[in-house]
Amino acid sequence: MYLNKAIVIGNLTRDPEIKALPSGIKVCSFSLATNRVWKDKNGAKQEAVDFHNIVVFGRQAETAGQYLKKGSSALVEGRMQTRSWDAADGQKKYRTEVVADRVQFGNRPGSTGPSTGAGATSSQNKNIPEDPTLKDAPPADTIDYPEEEINPDDIPF
Repeated sequence: MYLNKAIVIGNLTRDPEIKALPSGIKVCSFSLATNRVWKDKNGAKQEAVDFHNIVVFGRQAETAGQYLKKGSSALVEGRMQTRSWDAADGQKKYRTEVVADRVQFGNRPGSTGPSTGAGATSSQNKNIPEDPTLKDAPPADTIDYPEEEINPDDIPF
């Protein structure tokens, strides 16, 4: 079995471009920048930036074109694809892209709050009253660990 899966998290380097195929299907293309940081053998900090071409089709293309802009962060899941064409000067050109199956929006530029994704949470939208039963509840992304000590001899493996 073979696997062609790409997951890229980065920031848009330009505003998305939306076009339509002759069939009427919308196509959105944009570029994401990712970076990696490491220390070389001398202990000096090094950084490299990579740029990834992203293509989105259908309803997600319309949504991405509407809400994303240069500088926005996004998570893209999809597959790698290389296409080729003959340029006007007769040379064969190649372009490798991530054809997105899913695009998840990150924090908006300048925002310090959590990502809103497709909708806002009740604490971010003042028009929606908060549920009084959740007032003293811990945040959803926290884990309540048990208070008792775990004895390693009790673990069955």
